[in-house]
Amino acid sequence: MTLKIPPPHRDDVLLAVFSVAAGLLLWSLGVHSSPTRDLFPAWAALVPLLALGAMELLRRSAPRLTLAVGTAGLVADQFTVGNLATVLIFTDLMYAAVVYGKPAMARRLPVITGLITVAVTIAAVAWLRTPQALLIGVVTGIVSFGPALTGATLRNHREAATAARLRAEQTALLAEMDRAQAVVAERARMARELHDMVANHLSAIAIHSTAALSIDSPATSREALGVIRENSVQGLAEMRRLIGLLRDAGAGAEAVATPSLDGLDALLEQARTNGAASGLDFVLLDRRPGEAPGPLPAPVELAAYRIVQESLTNALKHAAPGTVTVRLDREEPGAGGRAGGGGALHVVVDSPYGERPGPRAPGSGAGLIGMRERTELLGGAFEAGRADAVWRVRATLPVEEGAVRA
Repeated sequence: MTLKIPPPHRDDVLLAVFSVAAGLLLWSLGVHSSPTRDLFPAWAALVPLLALGAMELLRRSAPRLTLAVGTAGLVADQFTVGNLATVLIFTDLMYAAVVYGKPAMARRLPVITGLITVAVTIAAVAWLRTPQALLIGVVTGIVSFGPALTGATLRNHREAATAARLRAEQTALLAEMDRAQAVVAERARMARELHDMVANHLSAIAIHSTAALSIDSPATSREALGVIRENSVQGLAEMRRLIGLLRDAGAGAEAVATPSLDGLDALLEQARTNGAASGLDFVLLDRRPGEAPGPLPAPVELAAYRIVQESLTNALKHAAPGTVTVRLDREEPGAGGRAGGGGALHVVVDSPYGERPGPRAPGSGAGLIGMRERTELLGGAFEAGRADAVWRVRATLPVEEGAVRA
């Protein structure tokens, strides 16, 4: 297994060249850190200098190796006449080992060099017993502990800055996700409102316009055109109300009232008018909201109203001749296994199921999707399907405020 070392950084190359050149200049001028030592020839001081200078090229990529070689070179330099550049290069290698080394080494080096500085100071004072012996500890601290502490401080600042940047990026990402989810939820809400407010009128217009075109009877055509005109005017009014909802609050738009269950009678009366030509009748049964304590939350009333409205629209499109029944039942708190809860509102719409003569309006399935979404947003249950000879839509809407999720 071969050890792949990346090429040295440009700054490290310049630092190595400058350090070695400065050391050679000092040696050529005869400037030595310990000129009285003559154990080896003067040129022997160049060996540690060149070795440590070469380690400067690897200070980023192999900090552990450079520190080990640098320590050995500094010890060897003490047996020669010495070179100040060698000591300075060692301080830089110590600093780089803390900054670019592994986290464990970065944590240990300041502690180890601090202990070495204290030990050297105590040993020098005990051996020499002179005030000047303290200078040995000071020099040891400057050469080893000082660079290690400086590198640790810089590394901590870099890590703190990196962590802050990551937190900022994560916060921005979460904010963008929240914004995207809010946009999607608002678009879905607008789509449901648009469908529920306009589909009823457009379905009636489609059915009666088809009848007017297919039946050659002036009376029938006049009646169909009257229904078409009425639904066109009401649909236009609903569209204006929806535009008012989308405008800014300060744009001078009129306040738009939220539909409630008090408007069910008018809703069914309109359905009777639109469905009379198809043999449909509409009846409201078991409406008992007053028997349970407290008013219904506004989101629950709106969802119930829209579910009934869309169910009536589907009945106008697809139901066989007969009676469409709408049943509302307010479940009391604690009933039906909902101990401690605020009860629920049950909405059930039954439409005759079977073959239907005459014109039909096309359907896309968006109405069922919208009803299911409204129910699930309140934490309720929704089901729609054939039950014997009727098509049944059933929604259970929790009444407690805590169940409203959006």
